[in-house]
Amino acid sequence: MGATIITTEDLMEFKMELLEDIKELLHNNEGPSGKRWLKSKEVRELLGISPGTLQNLRINGTLPYTRIGGVLYYDHGEIMEVLERNKVNPRF
Repeated sequence: MGATIITTEDLMEFKMELLEDIKELLHNNEGPSGKRWLKSKEVRELLGISPGTLQNLRINGTLPYTRIGGVLYYDHGEIMEVLERNKVNPRF
């Protein structure tokens, strides 16, 4: 069995590939504990809002949701997009 020599460049390349894989995993498994679909209670806790505020966000179309039976589900990625779209950059 032949010996394999690993160089510093090989280690740096491995490091960069590993970091990209981790970033992709974190991006794909968004939300609390890696969940993509959140229930109303989880969204309220995430945003720190009341049930009435969440209902207003649904009614005025700010926050998209999916209803299955009587349960409402929210896509974590869409919640983050809404937050980014409505981000205010104060100018000092």
